Amino acid sequence: MTEPGATGGSASAAGLMACEHCGQLTALRAEAEICTRCGGRVEARKPASLSRTWALLLAAVILYFPANLLPIMQTSSLFGTSHDTILSGVVYFWHSGSLGLAALIFSVSILIPVIKMAILAVLALTVQFGWPLDRRQCILLFHFIEFVGRWSMLDVFVVALMAGLVRFKALAEIEAGPGAIAFGAVVALTMLATHSFDSRLIWDTPRRVDG
Repeated sequence: MTEPGATGGSASAAGLMACEHCGQLTALRAEAEICTRCGGRVEARKPASLSRTWALLLAAVILYFPANLLPIMQTSSLFGTSHDTILSGVVYFWHSGSLGLAALIFSVSILIPVIKMAILAVLALTVQFGWPLDRRQCILLFHFIEFVGRWSMLDVFVVALMAGLVRFKALAEIEAGPGAIAFGAVVALTMLATHSFDSRLIWDTPRRVDG
């Protein structure tokens, strides 16, 4: 792996670094400088970026299983109490004819978190072991997981909305189950892991060699 800023013709090679907060170019004379425009901390690379990313990512992977196995919603009514997981909700909407809603919940709550964690793991492994992958594609993948992160709390929003509507009509009582807490933790951890990952490290890896 080459040292940061080793590529000729780059801003870092000229001793300049863009502030992550406002984009102001700052002359980097030490490991860290203070941005003259916004006062933010400007660093060549985030310290311990990979270590924090791996720690947060592994925690998210561990919590992903209880998030899908434990009830995300508990419904109490005159007819009894039911406990619904994310997957049982997908199955219910599928059999009730709401195929679009079932596909949406499955994609946002089950499929996309796995894709996000897998992509982030590949990017971290690429940086750590210097895999000669296409760096532009890696950056596109990183931007993708940044973009989809904002849609990851759909299930939690649905539970909160249904709880408010049902209680308003006094039909039943809906409460978030332990699965919702685990799912919210998975979303938060994956977003923190994405934020902790320094995408500039991708450009420190060797270029992909085409066959």
